[in-house]
Amino acid sequence: MGCSRNCGLIAGTVIGAVLAVFGGILMPVGDMLIQKTIKKEVVLEEGTIAFRNWVKTGTDVYRQFWIFDVQNPDEVAVNSSKIKVKQRGPYTYRVRYLAKENITQDSENHTVSFLQPNGAIFEPSLSVGTEDDTFTILNLAVAAAPHLYPNTFIQGILNSLIKKSKSSMFQNRTLKELLWGYTDPFLSLVPYPVATTVGVFYPYNNTADGVYKVFNGKDDISKVAIIDTYKGKKNLLYWSSYCDMINGTDAASFPPFVEKTRILRFFSSDICRSVYAEFAAEMNLKGIPVYRFTLPSLAFASPRENPDNHCFCTEQVISKNCTLYGVLDISKCKEGKPVYISLPHFLHGSPELAEPIEGLSPNEEEHRTYLDVEPITGFTLRFAKRLQINILVKPAKKIEALKNLKHNYIVPILWLNETGTIGDEKAEMFRNQVTGKINLLGLVEIVLLSVGVVMFIAFMISYCACRSKKVN
Repeated sequence: MGCSRNCGLIAGTVIGAVLAVFGGILMPVGDMLIQKTIKKEVVLEEGTIAFRNWVKTGTDVYRQFWIFDVQNPDEVAVNSSKIKVKQRGPYTYRVRYLAKENITQDSENHTVSFLQPNGAIFEPSLSVGTEDDTFTILNLAVAAAPHLYPNTFIQGILNSLIKKSKSSMFQNRTLKELLWGYTDPFLSLVPYPVATTVGVFYPYNNTADGVYKVFNGKDDISKVAIIDTYKGKKNLLYWSSYCDMINGTDAASFPPFVEKTRILRFFSSDICRSVYAEFAAEMNLKGIPVYRFTLPSLAFASPRENPDNHCFCTEQVISKNCTLYGVLDISKCKEGKPVYISLPHFLHGSPELAEPIEGLSPNEEEHRTYLDVEPITGFTLRFAKRLQINILVKPAKKIEALKNLKHNYIVPILWLNETGTIGDEKAEMFRNQVTGKINLLGLVEIVLLSVGVVMFIAFMISYCACRSKKVN
């Protein structure tokens, strides 16, 4: 009987040791299986999970607009007073609902090129009003005139056309006109060929962003979705390449196995450049663990603080010798128009930006940009891109509508919040196909290792106790 008991103890000990060893072996093997599966599924080629979601997103993406309605236009134009603005919104559009077009794989260079069609559908139920709501805003054409035509003689000619068209520094426009375009009465009188349609996002509908060319990750998964080239806006390719501004992905996904220490770089054609995000917190999104990355204040810092922004300091006066921070001059990719990009309400901006404007209330929670990224696959499952569009207007002695201004204004026109969150159905699919399997494999590894260790210890204790009794 003692022999059989000893055999049982030895067998139990061996089984426990085997389970522990097997669990220990399974852990790296399991990790290898996970990595192999992920590396296969995130490649941008026909048949993968990543490709299906990349061609046409399964997430509803909305772009909300808040318009800065000017309350005292006459005071500003006559006395160069502070501009009093009242934020009105949100006005919501559904965007990014169209599938990518002209998708072309290059097997030799392991890239895929495509066009991203643009479209915007107004969502009345998610808006405070209609597209016919009217706002008092800066006259975009009049404000841009002295920048596009600095010659005083030409400005004198333009002044006569501005007066003839009865245009002034400010104008009343509907939401639809402001965003998507209207025929400007002043530009319509210009006697030589010039674009007469003006709008913050004109043209947009029935246009396409691109051509983009991105790495498909087939040969190197660490490069998947990273942009190789972009040929979307006039002069942007040369300018951005020269200044190293096309860098990263389009933010819809990143190379897999994202660590908290990684800097996520992504390109936005809206601001004609790449920016980056840093890890901020761990989150749980519909049962899926994600990492939240946020845009740091340094992204909009002055070139003296952030050398990457040297391309956006194109002159010394407005930028105060390149010390102004919180705004980026993107006029180079806007055909010379004096467009400046910032965070909403000049969040993280120089105090002098907001000094001539009344009615701004920057708020970190409402106005920051963030990405919630599932770290194993690198897929962005939720995001909020928040930007403000501003126009520089300055005194112009030859243009009566601007001659009374005593200083420059960077006038906020609107700010936008583009958001997207993985839907419930997609989240369930993601949990079942990705995180569920990974968690199950991890659980099996832990259970086998734990049971093995416990059995080994238990049987060793029992064996020692048995031996002790024999000695006694």
